[in-house]
Amino acid sequence: MATTLDQGLGQSTVPRLCIEEVRITGHAQPIVLRSYRPASDGTVLPIVLYFHGGGFTKGTLDDAEIAAATIARDTPAWVVSVGYSLAPEFPFPAAPEDGYRAAQWAVAHARAQRADPHRIGVAGHDAGGNLATCIAAIARDRGDIVISAQALLAPLLDPSMTRLADERKVTGSDLGMSECARCYRAYLPSASQRLHPYAAPLESRRLVGLPPALIASAEHDLLHIEAEKYAGELIAAGIPTEVTRHCKASHHGLATHPGALHDVVAFFKKRLSRAK
Repeated sequence: MATTLDQGLGQSTVPRLCIEEVRITGHAQPIVLRSYRPASDGTVLPIVLYFHGGGFTKGTLDDAEIAAATIARDTPAWVVSVGYSLAPEFPFPAAPEDGYRAAQWAVAHARAQRADPHRIGVAGHDAGGNLATCIAAIARDRGDIVISAQALLAPLLDPSMTRLADERKVTGSDLGMSECARCYRAYLPSASQRLHPYAAPLESRRLVGLPPALIASAEHDLLHIEAEKYAGELIAAGIPTEVTRHCKASHHGLATHPGALHDVVAFFKKRLSRAK
């Protein structure tokens, strides 16, 4: 599938996006990637892999549409939105391994897309935030791909659920403890998996070498404490990290929050710019 869309209310100064889908071999099944590429002006683009939310058990490429298109248009960047495998049918490690295969595919096809395989960022919301930072860790450990930046929006980081905010003190939350628990049980059916560094980044003692991070949390979200705790752990490990709590924002709403996406774009512009 290939379409070309005008973004930004049809303003002529806003670049058009070419949107295409491709099916690739995933870890346990074929997966679909959706590519967002600004109309070419000769500039070599950075690459951003984007992972939708849905608690590891649901969510689609359509859920990522606003974030992926915004990042592609405004950075600008070649954005690859990843339709990773979902639990419980495909539990850990299918999703992060799918994400890593998507990264390998993007690197292999970068030249054809006028993109730079040495300037790669990862981003995601909710479970997608977990996958983004875990794929950065996988890339660090395997050494064949270099991830230069990670942007996490209301990420799920702690399968132990011991850093959640008090439900009685967080007003307007649209994500409850019971839903979190259900998602983690489906994604990590074995208790031992809930400490694996590629599934539970907040439990990892190996954060050194991860890329610079932007972490966005939401005021009306039980997960804002673990997101901010992870930012502190990254800073302690020497990782350049920015963290912002968005007032009046909810967990699910952060995926399309204009302020949060503006910050993501600014972060990628800074971290994925051409070397001077």
